[in-house]
Amino acid sequence: MEGRNVEAQDPNSTQKHRVVCCIGDLHGYVTKLQRLWTNLETLMGPSDFESALVIFLGDYCDRGPDTRKVIDFLISLPSKYPKQSHVFLCGNHDLAFGAFLGVLPRHPDGSPFSETWKEYEMNEEREGWYKGEGFENMHVQGRRWAGKITVRFNALKGTEYKGSIYDACPTFESYGVPHGSADLMKAVPDEHKKFLADLVWVHEEDNISIETEEGIKNCKLIAVHAGLEKDKEIQKQMESLKARDTRISKVEALSGRKNVWEIPQDNLLVGSSMRM
Repeated sequence: MEGRNVEAQDPNSTQKHRVVCCIGDLHGYVTKLQRLWTNLETLMGPSDFESALVIFLGDYCDRGPDTRKVIDFLISLPSKYPKQSHVFLCGNHDLAFGAFLGVLPRHPDGSPFSETWKEYEMNEEREGWYKGEGFENMHVQGRRWAGKITVRFNALKGTEYKGSIYDACPTFESYGVPHGSADLMKAVPDEHKKFLADLVWVHEEDNISIETEEGIKNCKLIAVHAGLEKDKEIQKQMESLKARDTRISKVEALSGRKNVWEIPQDNLLVGSSMRM
């Protein structure tokens, strides 16, 4: 993470700063999530933990075996910890899951989701895009997510694909249906669909205190799944992310890699791709 000083805190101040936790890619590993949650409470102490702002940076599904249990855990937090504040950001895997279920927000101009296919249609055969029930107006990432990739080995990661380019097979199985089955649309509970539909693409917080070599400083925090592109105006990126513009085939702030590593220097930017 990188930051710019907004206003230095008075070093003699006794004001207690609120603890902010940013938690990245859970990817269906509920046991690791439970262990992390217990460790946070132990390390922070009851008072700080109970009043903390917890920002989940997205990618709750795929790869690991327990996507359904992970989402159940997250949904339960507001009632179990009413004094905490929780923010649930959307990751590229979550957007694709939501796209398959048909819960992505529609753009006000009425653009059909099928318009998003054009940019990546040259990959359709290799990635084995989903062609089952409801595909006709499905966002491209939903079709890629539920597809059946024709190659087994992911050379970039050195692992075998789990069903699709998104490794989505374990998510299907966590809901009791085989990979690529339209039955998932009925198997996913309504509260899980609402959770995915309500995910925000970016979150801002003012006056976040961070420790630096020069002491405690206040920054404005911008949290997003992958990061912001350095060579594009921040305000325009923020407007698009806040609007959740689903006309975009691939949202770089949610899916980007090297293009979001060199993050903008303004404020304090937190994203899963920063490998904190």
